[in-house]
Amino acid sequence: MIAVKKGIAAVLTIFAIVCANFVIFRMAPGDPVRMMFRDPRVNARQLQLMKEKFGLDKPLEGQFLAYLRALSQGDLGLSFSHKRPVTEVIAERIPQTLLLIVTSLALAVLLGVTLGAIAGWRSGTRLDTFILTASLTLYSIPSFALGIILLLIFSYHLAILPLGGMVTPASGLIGFDHVKDVLWHMILPAFSIVMWYIGEYVLLTRSSMVEVLGQDYIVTARAKGLKEFRILKNHALRNALLPVVTITGINMGFAVAGIIEIETVFSWPGAGRLVYDSVMKRDYPLLQGVFLLFAVSVVLANLFIDLIYSYIDPRIKAE
Repeated sequence: MIAVKKGIAAVLTIFAIVCANFVIFRMAPGDPVRMMFRDPRVNARQLQLMKEKFGLDKPLEGQFLAYLRALSQGDLGLSFSHKRPVTEVIAERIPQTLLLIVTSLALAVLLGVTLGAIAGWRSGTRLDTFILTASLTLYSIPSFALGIILLLIFSYHLAILPLGGMVTPASGLIGFDHVKDVLWHMILPAFSIVMWYIGEYVLLTRSSMVEVLGQDYIVTARAKGLKEFRILKNHALRNALLPVVTITGINMGFAVAGIIEIETVFSWPGAGRLVYDSVMKRDYPLLQGVFLLFAVSVVLANLFIDLIYSYIDPRIKAE
């Protein structure tokens, strides 16, 4: 019953997002047809024909109904700038974005949980203070600002890493050489994401570890003579990871949306960069499609966490 209620709530949320998604982009200044044809020699008749082709000649309510009708059939429309179906354009960019997000979040979780567990275990020591200060500092710096700083240091001044992109232009690399080239270009954007998220995971894990280590069952385990490493590994850390699991699921959704800044800074050819290009060209269908994807990913991530959390934490399942 709870799963059904949460599912209905998720569907209603997505519908509200669809409505807002449609209205917001049409409030942006600028004529999308005029943005497509900047040549002053294009006459009013040609512009009107293009508006009719893309359905922009209809009133706003008519455009909205047509959008809902097409969306129910899985059709996100035709991109103004690419002159191709929106689904095709987005599908080309999603693998690059997922590669960057999944790799970065996996590293952030691994490093953040490890450092947070150490800080919580050594709470009150100089080591704890150092880790906590570094984490707060990294967490307070916006990811795009950190990316620009890294570009200035490692790409401009030291010239040891690429300035941007996903592959070396006109390199013609194939096979394993191509993979190495992609990984080489991914270092700075992935590092920017990791450094921002690692602060969040350190703070969350440390706080949870400090709380768990003060529980009675930890005191009992120590009284039994169990080794400290075993207590930390088998008793403290497993229970301290529950909030981390929750925030990781949510971050997977928000990271898809937050990737816009990083992909723009590093010219990474993913869905985030696609948003920036679409805004500049007033490509309504493409913007609607990408933002709908981002919003649905956040909603589904939250729904997934809500549904599995009771299985992760037996106390919630019992209640």
